Amino acid sequence: MEPAWLLQCLLNGLSIGAVYAVFAMGYTLVFSILGIINFAHGAVFTLGAYLTYALSVGHFGINGLLADVSLPATLPFFPALIVGSLLAGLAGMGVERLAFKPLRDRGADPLLALVSSLGVALIVVNLIQYLVGAEIYSFPADIFGNLPMAVIFKIGGKPVAVRTIQIILFAASLVMLAGLGWFISRTRGGKALLATAENPDTASLLGISVNRFILGTFFISGLLGGLSGTLIGASFGISGPYFGVAYGLKGLAVIVLGGLGSIPGAVAGGLVIGLGEALLPADMSSYKEAVAFVLLFAILLIRPQGLLGGRLEQKV
Repeated sequence: MEPAWLLQCLLNGLSIGAVYAVFAMGYTLVFSILGIINFAHGAVFTLGAYLTYALSVGHFGINGLLADVSLPATLPFFPALIVGSLLAGLAGMGVERLAFKPLRDRGADPLLALVSSLGVALIVVNLIQYLVGAEIYSFPADIFGNLPMAVIFKIGGKPVAVRTIQIILFAASLVMLAGLGWFISRTRGGKALLATAENPDTASLLGISVNRFILGTFFISGLLGGLSGTLIGASFGISGPYFGVAYGLKGLAVIVLGGLGSIPGAVAGGLVIGLGEALLPADMSSYKEAVAFVLLFAILLIRPQGLLGGRLEQKV
């Protein structure tokens, strides 16, 4: 293994792994509070990518209800990324109101909320397909303006190329992870969120509006999903309305690998899977989607609670 090749794999793995971590964080936040997996998170991931594409490119393809429609104005990529992610956050709030709150108010079994979120995901995905069709959408090559396509440097006399989008993926993901860490650990809202996750009934007795913080958690989760969907879409293209399905499954693998409900675990799981995919030999690239689940199976055999998850105590 040559140093240049190893460095290239490391950079590739860190960039995509950081995005996986951001996406998985959305799952983790909801699971920490409700103890339920939000299956609509992958649909919000897809929606965020399409929203940013529409805001930055300004026109649609040749299929769907919006075929050949053009917007009167467009935004540069980074403002479009922010607006698209915020809109995805609002969509996340809509998922909470449609799929979770009505059942929570009735004291329904959590399994019903999980199934309800799956139903909302199917509605969103099919609505996207009805509006824009099932064709592939690719961001323009000059979406980042005058930035170079790649940065090239040498190690051991051999060139190592780092695509600009990889740098943007890694930097944006680090900013989001650092911002979320600061919010949770340093602000009153973040501490109230932790209290709600620890025990909603006690948090309510302490004057915390549990429903408001649950709704806010879904907004943050949707924002993280929309951001990661856009970053991956800008790097690899938007492969269709079911774009988020494979990444949704991978996000689930990340949170289980890192430890259910563990925020540091989601970061660790995302980086491990990203590096595992990057280190896969080129002639085995067709098996890349299986890497997450192979790693998941291997680590859970050794540590069932995940990399950074705690042991669950069962009261008898």
